Amino acid sequence: MTPPATAAQSIAESPAAGTLQFPFAGPPPTGAVTPIVEGLLWLRMPLPFALDHINLWLLRDGAGWAIVDCGFGSDPTKAAWDEIFRTHGPITRVIATHYHPDHVGLAGWLTQRWNVELWMTEAEYLTAHAVWEGTAGYGGNALAELFHAHGLDAEGVAAINGRGNAYRRSVTELPLRFRRITEGDRLAIGAHTWKVIVGHGHAPEHASLHCEDLGILISGDMLLPKISTNTSVWSTEPEGDPVGQFLRSIARYTDLPPDTLVLPAHGLPFRGIATRVAALQQHHRDRLTELREACTGKPVTAAEVLPVLFRRKLDSHQLYFAMGEAIAHLNRLLAEGAVTRASGSDGIFRFAAS
Repeated sequence: MTPPATAAQSIAESPAAGTLQFPFAGPPPTGAVTPIVEGLLWLRMPLPFALDHINLWLLRDGAGWAIVDCGFGSDPTKAAWDEIFRTHGPITRVIATHYHPDHVGLAGWLTQRWNVELWMTEAEYLTAHAVWEGTAGYGGNALAELFHAHGLDAEGVAAINGRGNAYRRSVTELPLRFRRITEGDRLAIGAHTWKVIVGHGHAPEHASLHCEDLGILISGDMLLPKISTNTSVWSTEPEGDPVGQFLRSIARYTDLPPDTLVLPAHGLPFRGIATRVAALQQHHRDRLTELREACTGKPVTAAEVLPVLFRRKLDSHQLYFAMGEAIAHLNRLLAEGAVTRASGSDGIFRFAAS
């Protein structure tokens, strides 16, 4: 399995931003920085996908800078970092919110270059290594089997099998040691303290960082202003409920002060946490309602309900994530008792409204 390279492969754009406030008109150019507050800089790096960027952050850390997220493992991203390092260094540590390649792709390159540690939750660190090595149930064949069991046709199965280890192609060799961070940890970075908030559903143990003094949340992929974060079922946990995990996780952000400035991995920084969480919750509830209606009458497979969730033509890259999301939402309905699931004589799972 290759995990979502970005959060772009979502079910659809979420409801309009509504009353969200965007204090910055636009992002910094590649290779440049935009100050958020004193000692916190915003960088934007390129991605080779429809969602063509990721936001990264530099935090003043004593005489140097701590990096939050690394960017995709590619030469253009390395070149962008080289430009940053002309004026910003040394680097004191590298912090990764989670294991997806746009966040950890250059972790090995950066830690080796500056001889510093990678700070990360344990589940994310170990998952990165498992996916990079194609062990512990990860790999294209296992995922193709899962998607076939949920109705993906022979052409789609062949496309999944043909991907190979895309993760390994987009992540430089990973560090063989790390500094573990956990839920509730308080990281002293320069003059400020950042509390670790662990979220689930998008990744196994995603770490967001909240600084109470600054009123800032570095949300990673857990809270994005305009697109819904990818929540997929993968071959290692076919009975998983990532949608339920994600919705429970983002509800915790509403405990933060309402004027908190959210620094997301994609899109522009924004204020309006409660508004955004409510919109995401409604978005998923609407999709679940539509999905249950699609299961009324003849039982259907995950592959057959893709047009319900994704109202656009899907290329092979998007199909990969779309199948994972479709299964995830069907599993959520199954957990709620809204649908039943049965495996036919052909070994294919089909879902029917209860």
